[in-house]
Amino acid sequence: MGMDMWKQENEEIRERYDLCMERVRTMRTETSVAAPFYDFFQKTAEFIGRIERLTEIIERDGFRDASLEELQRQNQELYADVAGEAYERSYACPDTAVERLGQEYGQILSFLYTEIRGMIVWAYEQRLTDITVTAELFIEIYNAFEEETPDPAGLKDILYWYISDYCDVWIPDRVREQLDPQVSFARDIICGADLTDVRYLYSFGEYITDNELETSRFLAGLPEKEIEALAAVFTEGYRIGFVNAGIDLSRKKTVNIRYSLGFERIVREAVRLFEKMGLKSIIYREARHSINRRPQGNAGYQSTAFSKQYVYDHKEDAALYLDSRLVERKLSVLRAAYEEYRELAAVHAGPAVMEIFGEQPFLPKNSSAALKFSEKQRELNVRYSSSSSQIVNTYIPGDERSFTIIAYPIPEIGEQFQEIFAEIVKINTLDYHLYEEIQQKLIDALDQGESVYIRGAGGNRTDLTVQLAGLSDPEKETIFENCVADVNIPVGEVFTSPRLKGTNGILHVSQVYLNELKYLDLELTFQDGRVTAYSCKNFDSDEENRNYIRTNVLFNHETLPLGEFAIGTNTTAYVAAQKYDIAARLPILIAEKMGPHFALGDTCFSWSEEIDTYNPDGKRMAAKDNDCSILRKEDVSKAYFNCHTDVTIPYDELDCIRVNLKGGGTCSVIEKGRFVLPGTEKLNEPFAGKRQKSHCRRQF
Repeated sequence: MGMDMWKQENEEIRERYDLCMERVRTMRTETSVAAPFYDFFQKTAEFIGRIERLTEIIERDGFRDASLEELQRQNQELYADVAGEAYERSYACPDTAVERLGQEYGQILSFLYTEIRGMIVWAYEQRLTDITVTAELFIEIYNAFEEETPDPAGLKDILYWYISDYCDVWIPDRVREQLDPQVSFARDIICGADLTDVRYLYSFGEYITDNELETSRFLAGLPEKEIEALAAVFTEGYRIGFVNAGIDLSRKKTVNIRYSLGFERIVREAVRLFEKMGLKSIIYREARHSINRRPQGNAGYQSTAFSKQYVYDHKEDAALYLDSRLVERKLSVLRAAYEEYRELAAVHAGPAVMEIFGEQPFLPKNSSAALKFSEKQRELNVRYSSSSSQIVNTYIPGDERSFTIIAYPIPEIGEQFQEIFAEIVKINTLDYHLYEEIQQKLIDALDQGESVYIRGAGGNRTDLTVQLAGLSDPEKETIFENCVADVNIPVGEVFTSPRLKGTNGILHVSQVYLNELKYLDLELTFQDGRVTAYSCKNFDSDEENRNYIRTNVLFNHETLPLGEFAIGTNTTAYVAAQKYDIAARLPILIAEKMGPHFALGDTCFSWSEEIDTYNPDGKRMAAKDNDCSILRKEDVSKAYFNCHTDVTIPYDELDCIRVNLKGGGTCSVIEKGRFVLPGTEKLNEPFAGKRQKSHCRRQF
């Protein structure tokens, strides 16, 4: 069931839908709204009229025989006012809306316009309720502007009750999308379309660029065996993750595939391989309703962003309506939704994620007109994030689920796309047995330490001591996990949950990309494992820089602990990044393997600390908790932060990593950016131009 599942609901709301569309059409001939607001309502009514026509065409399958040129023109017209530079001239841009309409009215109507833009994908999915309810909101706001300019407070009330009244529809809908394989709009396209004909890409309703088109064409040209191998790396990593965690996968029935458009040929094969494991694939879209969107990012399939500045400007739109009463209502509705779908939740295995990279690095502009959380709203957002995670964990326990994640480049990375793609495939299939042995040498040395000292080189100001957990039984326990590419592909790191007390100093990187945002001269100061100061050089004022970090790295928390310390060993990936000059475009997934990295937020074991895990040498991982996560035994709301952001120091900014041994003295792991610990010298071979082999079982 894809669009068919909405048929009964569509029949029930059809009369309201028709009345809305008729009312919006009459607006085009009216002059009852005065300048400067007249233009906004006329353009928005025109957009809704386009959506009405689009809905009718899709309902009768009118695009079935459309040419590629027709589909491209339709797609470009739908996104023309917000794509690329056009965004800055659109009412969706808060700066432009405020300039034309005034501060409060501009913010309110810019929010309204972005909410209405969700109608595009609802038309493709034939979700008339979503279109109707949002159109009714537009009509109510329009009516408020007829004859006289309304009080902004009254407009905010309208928006507040729109969000509050319908959150008991949209939140349950979102939960169902994430758990019910019958909601199969995307899967039906992926499994039913002719993937050699790129016209299928326009069935999703997303913005389609050369990235999606050229990726699809490239994959269509690969032999079937190579597609099978790519999908097998992905699905087998998922399966092994359950094995290594000691979780019974046979009890699960669904898996969520998250990916970016263009990779459907790999995804279709992954769907088939997951089905052989007994798992039905759930593939849901990134959220469109404001009530379901999160400032820290949104899961779901998507395409290349039509404007990253648009996404950045609207990430805190909830500031327009968020208060404690609404937070409690959202949590109540979320809890009820999971209770309704508890049987589906109980058999859900977790996400399998296919990331992309290669887009032009994005350095956002700070918009003074964009909606921003107040200090109280920051606290409310953190509280909702924490409480909602607890609800999810009640119905899908962390110790009963797993994940896997892998990344591939897209054509925007440059003319060498196909060569880089092949290089990434090799990196994703490196001989993990070799890494397992080398990384064990590192772990054996690290297990002898009470702390690790890290110092930067050249202009890098890092000077940090990370305290290590203790071992009660060194013969059977270890502090560091030997990460050999199961859930976390590619291979190449050893990691631990540091002891917070005694972890002190400065972490600095000259340039880094975190969650697709650029940071210049990022500096974090730690005292007893918690961030006490932070700065960067992105903007002219210290206040702007601090707010940028507070919002996008600390995710509105006052501070965060150091949840992970790791040493990346994938020098092959590092050298490839230098060769193709793509270091700035690599995702954290790969970048974290290219030097020591430090994660702010939760440990790698959040919600699953009680599961015993073992390294290949048979030793049990003993360093799963820190002073924050252990609080789950007293008050779970204080234990987790629902974020985990890795900051990596590249080898060329690294002077040394030294283990401070328990009995005194030190043991060097890295000096002058190169591995010096006996038994790890092979990791330096890529620096000298020697290639490492892929593992034959996962050969591309």
